Amino acid sequence: MPPSPLTPQIAARIIDYARDQPLRANDHLPAQKLADLFRVSRSPVNDALKLLEARGVVRREANRGFFLAQDPAALAAEIAADASPEAGEEAYFQLADDRLSGRLPDRVSENEIMRRYDLSRSEAIRILTRMAREGWVERLPGKGWGFLPVLTSSEAYRMAYQFRIAIEPAAILQPGYTVDEEAFRRARTQQQALLDGDYRTLSRTKLFEINSQFHEMIVAGSGNLYFLESIKRVNASRRLAEYRKTLDRSRLVGQSLEHLRILDLLEAGDVAKAAEFIRFHLEYALKLKADGTLA
Repeated sequence: MPPSPLTPQIAARIIDYARDQPLRANDHLPAQKLADLFRVSRSPVNDALKLLEARGVVRREANRGFFLAQDPAALAAEIAADASPEAGEEAYFQLADDRLSGRLPDRVSENEIMRRYDLSRSEAIRILTRMAREGWVERLPGKGWGFLPVLTSSEAYRMAYQFRIAIEPAAILQPGYTVDEEAFRRARTQQQALLDGDYRTLSRTKLFEINSQFHEMIVAGSGNLYFLESIKRVNASRRLAEYRKTLDRSRLVGQSLEHLRILDLLEAGDVAKAAEFIRFHLEYALKLKADGTLA
């Protein structure tokens, strides 16, 4: 059976995970833990680990699984580039823009995507699979793909922010709010990297993921799964709208500075000020982003 179209994407995510932890040479890469983390089955994870094994990034030990063969920081740039999920970005963003603008119907076929965007079948499947992983399209029974609800109007975009303005401060004010020290450390490193210049060079997809994961991490500290799942759904629905908004990156420096301030307040245990500040942060972001239409 040929490897899943997810394989190169999962391989890239494994590399990112190893770098972010950070892991070191000889550290174990448990397939089930990775599958749970990426919300996929073990099959594409195992295929991705085999791909990385073939490239010398990991090694397999009998009855023990896969282990890093080298420090992630030392990985050759061409390995990461070859496995990068950013391949085919032009077609991906054109498809996203067409959907947001109403130029694509609710259901499409792989053949239609191939014709419309001049893609091979494998390229079309790879992009559709990526969109399915991101939560804005799903494979339909039989043939075809169906788009899931996303924010396609300025009014809906505004209402999504109003929901976040209500939920995120409330999450921080929950009794027993807990700071995940390791997650906060990783978030602080990411935000500082953005300030140091990453905001200019990272893709729109990566910028969206860093931002949404930051806010999901903050809400997760409440210990309330309903709060967290609600925020994740809102983030998934606003993905396409945010792709358009991040064409203008002038706001990202201020955004990262505000994120670091939120971390400072929560780590100091000042949940009241943190809740007040995250409300200001979201209200100000809405004010900046709500001008104009999405279409």
